[in-house]
Amino acid sequence: MKKVLIIATVVAFAGVIVTGCKSGKKLATETGAKEVIVPLSGKEYWSNKEFFRASQSGKSPDLATAKKIALQNARADLAATIQSTIKAVTDNYTNQVTVADKQEFENKFEEMQRTVVNQKLNDVRTIGEKTFKERDGKYTYYVAIEMSKDAIVNGAFDQISKDAKLKVDFDKFRYQQIFDEEMKKFEER
Repeated sequence: MKKVLIIATVVAFAGVIVTGCKSGKKLATETGAKEVIVPLSGKEYWSNKEFFRASQSGKSPDLATAKKIALQNARADLAATIQSTIKAVTDNYTNQVTVADKQEFENKFEEMQRTVVNQKLNDVRTIGEKTFKERDGKYTYYVAIEMSKDAIVNGAFDQISKDAKLKVDFDKFRYQQIFDEEMKKFEER
C-alpha cells in the first residue's frame, strides 16, 4: 500500500511538472514574444577580475554618429561601473584603516579616485564592434570596450604618491587586497 501511494505521488508530481513546462512554452509562442539576441553581450564582454568592460549601441542615419553615440554610451557605462567599484573599495578601505581625520581622508581619497578614472578612460580599448544597416536606412553600431583593472590601481597609486598627506595614511598592500576582492565579485555573478 505504501509503495502504491509513493508511486502515485511521484506520477502526479511529474504530471504537474510536465504540464507546467508545456504551458510556459506555449504561453511564449502565443504572445508572439521573440528572443532578441544583442550583439557583444555574452559573458566574454562582461567585467571580470582583470578588466572593466561595457557594451553599448548607437543608432543614426550617419554611421559616424552611430559610432559616436555607442562609444559615448559605452564609456559612460564603463565609468559608472568603475566608480561604483572604487566607491566600494574606498568605503571598505577607510573602514579598515585608522586615520586621524577619517572624513577628510575619505573625501580626498574619493576625489582623487574620480580624477584617476577620468584620466584613465583614455586607456580604453575596443574589444568588439558590429555594424548593421537597418531597413529604414539607419545604421546601428554595437561596441564593446574594456579597461584594465591595473590601469586604475596604478593611476590611484601615482596620484596618492603626489599627495604627501594621503601618502602618509595610505597602505598600498591593503588597498590592493580590497580592490582585488571587489574585482572577484564580477566573476561570482
